[in-house]
Amino acid sequence: MLALAAAVGLLATACGNPLEGGAEGGPAGEIIIGASDVGESLLLAQIYAGALRNAGADNVTVRPPVGGREVVVKALEDRSLSLVPEYSGNLLQYFDENSQATTPEEVHAELRRKLPEQFEVLEAAPAENSDEMVVRKELADQGIRTVSDLAPRCGELVFGGPGQWADRWQAKIKDIYGCGFKEIRTTDTGGPVTVEALRSDEVQVADLFSTSSTIRSNGFVTLEDDKDMFPAQNIVPLVAKGTLSEREVRALNAVSEVLTTEKLTDLNVEFTEQKRNPLDIAEDFLIENGLA
Repeated sequence: MLALAAAVGLLATACGNPLEGGAEGGPAGEIIIGASDVGESLLLAQIYAGALRNAGADNVTVRPPVGGREVVVKALEDRSLSLVPEYSGNLLQYFDENSQATTPEEVHAELRRKLPEQFEVLEAAPAENSDEMVVRKELADQGIRTVSDLAPRCGELVFGGPGQWADRWQAKIKDIYGCGFKEIRTTDTGGPVTVEALRSDEVQVADLFSTSSTIRSNGFVTLEDDKDMFPAQNIVPLVAKGTLSEREVRALNAVSEVLTTEKLTDLNVEFTEQKRNPLDIAEDFLIENGLA
């Protein structure tokens, strides 16, 4: 969070408020990239900006993180933002809370159908930042590698995750997997409280995110969601329709083509653990992947 605050301060000095200005979204031809209040979103915004500049766009601005999805969507609607990095499953749920799509292909296709006409999504990356059921290695070594493996043991185990987890997933995991936990505790949303609870055996199963560097650094084991309970959460650019040229669209699609979950996890490690500047991380990523 300190690294994110420093990066936000650096950007805010030059960029101001993304929600100020008229519906034209800034000077003619300007591409204004937004980000949510999550460090990973800021990293992706800087990668998109670098790719667009390398494709010839000479008026690209990355705004400081502006908040949650409601704020970002409003800013795209009035064109004070041109595009933002998004997560396909959550974005689909935002526009259609009753969607049952789960696989990457289903989610992306349905998202394109459900989006209001003033928006468009470009090609989705293989990279996902999705909910994952995570356990310590000791439990995984008892033959538990999938959520189906876990199900017969759920009644013995305490689960830890965000406050809304029970409302969203308790009934669904019981219906799909037959898993009813001994207890569901509120820890935090994929953060240090959840990690410490799992590490200390206060909880035996936790909800973390697929690009979290803490899974690797703590030796936790991710269980395969073998019945697709969690919808896909592929990284995808959400764009205010008509703000990008064909060449600029191709540049962002090229980023998505090379962005994998493993690479995104490595980028998060550089940002959260190595405390590197997001602009430098983005520049190195583009060079290393032949996009600069």
